[in-house]
Amino acid sequence: LQNLLDMMVAEEESLKERLLKSIALCRKELDTLCRELQLGPFETEESTILQMEKNLRTCVEVLQKQKQDRKQELKALQEQDRALCDILCTALFSIDTGSVPSLEDLDRYRRHVASLNTLKEQRREEFVTNKRQIILLMEELDHTPDSSFERDVVCEDEEAFCLSQDNIAALQNLLQQLEARRALNEAVCAELRARILTLWERMQVPEQERQSSA
Repeated sequence: LQNLLDMMVAEEESLKERLLKSIALCRKELDTLCRELQLGPFETEESTILQMEKNLRTCVEVLQKQKQDRKQELKALQEQDRALCDILCTALFSIDTGSVPSLEDLDRYRRHVASLNTLKEQRREEFVTNKRQIILLMEELDHTPDSSFERDVVCEDEEAFCLSQDNIAALQNLLQQLEARRALNEAVCAELRARILTLWERMQVPEQERQSSA
């Protein structure tokens, strides 16, 4: 019986030692996780060693999950940011990628990506509208695209067109140039029609002949 009791005491002391080591490791890891996640120091409630070890281990798992979730969201936001910056020719969002982002950092990043998406949609709509008008004007003026930019506007896939601020400005400038040419052509045509009408009047050209010429 004494041997049995001694064995039970030894087992309990061994378990206690393992639990205390686990508690120390969990506390150390919790301190690290709290610093990385920018949380306040972790406080434990008074309880048995067994319950304390279980609580600490559970908290470590919860914070590790939070850390993983934040890093995954950061990675996803960076991928979206890079894709949008390629299209809009803007600078990437400034954030420390070497540490775990705070909730505030992620919120700012989300709002930044959302604003870029809105800007992309605005510029895409402006590009599509202007492109449609430019194509109609070129057909009306019998104008063949003679520069790389004009060919990009008319021929290139809409999704591949770079929606930079400079390109949007160049697009508006091209549209204004074509509109000015059309206006000039219309003015010249109006002047020529007036001169023809005057000559018809002087030459007393019959109405039937005028209509066939018109």
